[in-house]
Amino acid sequence: MPTTFAALGAGGPIIAVLAVLSLMSWVLILMKVLQLWHCRSGAAARGTAFRLWAEGDKHAAKDTVARGRSPADRVTAYAMQALARGMKGPALEAELTRRGNEEAARMHGAIRLLELIAMISPLLGLLGTVLGMILSFQELEMAAGAANASVLAGGIWQALLTTAAGLLVAIPAAVGAGLLSARVESATQMIESAIGQLMLAEAYPEV
Repeated sequence: MPTTFAALGAGGPIIAVLAVLSLMSWVLILMKVLQLWHCRSGAAARGTAFRLWAEGDKHAAKDTVARGRSPADRVTAYAMQALARGMKGPALEAELTRRGNEEAARMHGAIRLLELIAMISPLLGLLGTVLGMILSFQELEMAAGAANASVLAGGIWQALLTTAAGLLVAIPAAVGAGLLSARVESATQMIESAIGQLMLAEAYPEV
């Protein structure tokens, strides 16, 4: 492996860094996929729970939501418990907002790092290309009239390889970050929708 990186000249260390970033991005994507697998689940069960709540069967409603695995289920379960204890008004709203923000922050965790990898990988690749081109033209200058096109071409393809490597790292990271962020945004909206439906069922049971 060190011999392979050495053969790439100035781009070798940058290729090594990009390889580490690539491995890190795929690990992060896998971790986030597993974490967010259930983040949008339970909509049908929550709908049943809201109907039971409106009908006055609050115990069954709480049990139904408690079995859920999504952030919306957890926040809704707390809201039902708080309402059953008589907690209402600004205090309840503030606590639900806090819990919703915590759930959103937990879901967003590591996505920022993926976005950072997607941003810096092409720049690292470009840096490797620039350094490689500089070295290639330095060798061309030192060789004076003895240089040939094959030597220059070899230096150029080695330099351009780092740009390609940077893009190969950045593209999956950017796609992963975008898809995961969309999933988190959808899950956050589901939390807000669930709380709104619960408050409506609490205030107007007949609706």
